[in-house]
Formats: sequence, structure tokens, C-alpha cells
Amino acid sequence: MVFDRLKKAFKKFVENVSSTIAAKELSEEELEPLVEELLMELVECDVAFEAAEAIVNDLKKKLIGKRVPRFSDTRKLVVDALKEALEDLLGRAYVDKNLVSEALSRRGEPIKIVFFGVNGVGKTTTIAKFAYMFRKAGITPVIAAADTYRAGAQEQLRVHAEKIKVPFIGSRYGADPAAVAYDAIEYAKARGYRVVLIDTAGRMHTDSSLMEELRKVVRVVKPDYKILVVDALTGNDAVEQARFFEDSVGVDYIVLTKVDADVKGGTAISLAYAIGKPILYVGVGQKYEDLEKFNPRSIVEKILEGLSS
Repeated sequence: MVFDRLKKAFKKFVENVSSTIAAKELSEEELEPLVEELLMELVECDVAFEAAEAIVNDLKKKLIGKRVPRFSDTRKLVVDALKEALEDLLGRAYVDKNLVSEALSRRGEPIKIVFFGVNGVGKTTTIAKFAYMFRKAGITPVIAAADTYRAGAQEQLRVHAEKIKVPFIGSRYGADPAAVAYDAIEYAKARGYRVVLIDTAGRMHTDSSLMEELRKVVRVVKPDYKILVVDALTGNDAVEQARFFEDSVGVDYIVLTKVDADVKGGTAISLAYAIGKPILYVGVGQKYEDLEKFNPRSIVEKILEGLSS
């Protein structure tokens, strides 16, 4: 189940605090061991330590000194405090951005979006989902396969482009990725296409040649948006990846993939707190339509579902 580990950690905390409050004021001495236990469980759920600490500190402010009248719903009080703390934290990563509306009103040069990330995060699938999203709105994007490094990358993206019925610009393996991206942009300009989606090779920070290659793509393309694709299942590694790419080439937005398979659930919280970059979309499946706008309130509702009763 999605976020199962996180749900269990918060459920345990709600039950512990509810039974401790009873019909009296909750003291710091009583709450301290409970929030310390929650802190450790959040860290085990891949919530970055500083994010987990921020959550428990917020909870202490909200709960210490709280007095619940007899026969009142103590669980609701604790759940409401949790809900507010989580929504505040996740809200840091929310941005009211609509790429489709921007593309519809675009005049002149196309919107250029470069996607990057480490290997295996679902970048190619994410680009296909973006292409589908634009196509569904009546906008035909151009897909640029600037990953000329990984075997099968060109073919994989070409298949997606054919299924979605959008133009595909590729090249031979070993070709200059920046040249591929440039050609795709010129193709789009000449034919009036409003969006260019640029794939790049998955890369680790240890590969200096691939990182320099990515910097060159960014220099040549001058993208409107640089989107980092991150796998929710990588936990705290996602935070380190985001920090590295931000330092290396800059990050405008994040797409968090495989959220539907994320049992622990801590990655979104960690990214929201530690990075300061908006999470634009989350991937929730393998289908083209399985791309959702990042919605902090919806995520919190899923995490806390059933805890009030």
C-alpha cells in the first residue's frame, strides 16, 4: 500500500498521544518521548532527519499545553495538528504552474524543457507522459532524443512518440546531444510547434564527462525549464541527487516518479523540506495518463487516511 510505513508511524503516534492526553493538559515531559519515537520512525521511512525534526518540533508547538475537555475527540486534535504540520511542510514544494496554459498562449519560440536525472528513475516514461499531456490538450510537442549514450534509449523514445503521434528527432549513438537538441528546436520553430521535450542521458555525479555534456546541452539550448526527474523509491538519495544537480546545472522543477509504489513515503517530505524547489508532478503508474499535479493536501489526506476514527 502507498505510504504504508508512514501511515503506521503516524497512527502509532496519534494513538500514543491520544491515550496520554486523556482529559488533562499535555506536558512537554509527557510528549517528549512520544515525539522522539516518531522522529526515529520517520527517519526509518526515508524522511530526511532535518525534515523529521521540523515535523516533530511543529507538533510540539501545537500540542504542548493543549487541554482536551472530557468526552472530546482527542484523536481529532492530534490528527489536525499532524495535518497542519505536514501541509505546511509539503506546501513549500507546491507551485501553481500550468505548462499547458503557458504553451497554449505561447507565441514565437517554443517552450524548451530539458529533463535530466540519474539512471533508472523513469525519465523516458516521464517525457512520454508530458508529451501525452500536451497532446491531449491539443498541443503537439516535439520529442528530442538527446540521450545518445544509453543503448536502446533512442528506440524506446521513438516508440513512445509514434504511439502518442508526436514528432521525434533523434540521431546516431555517440552523436553530440547538444546538436540533437538544437536540431529539434530548429525543427519546431520552422513548423510552428510550441513545445520541445528534450531527453538526456541518465548520469551519476561521478561521471564528469556526462555532466559536462549536460552542461553543454543547457548552454546551447537555454531551456525555459530544467526538470529533474527523481525516483520516490530512492529515499534520502533523492535529496542528494537534487542538491547535486542544482549545484551543477540548476533545477527549476522536480518530477517525483513511482509514487504509487512508495511504501515508505518519506521522499516527497524530504524533498519539500530540504531542496526548496517545486515538485511539479508526481508519477503514479506506467500509463501515459498516470501523471498528476503535485498536491500537498491530497498527499496528506492519503497519509492520514482513517486516522481520525
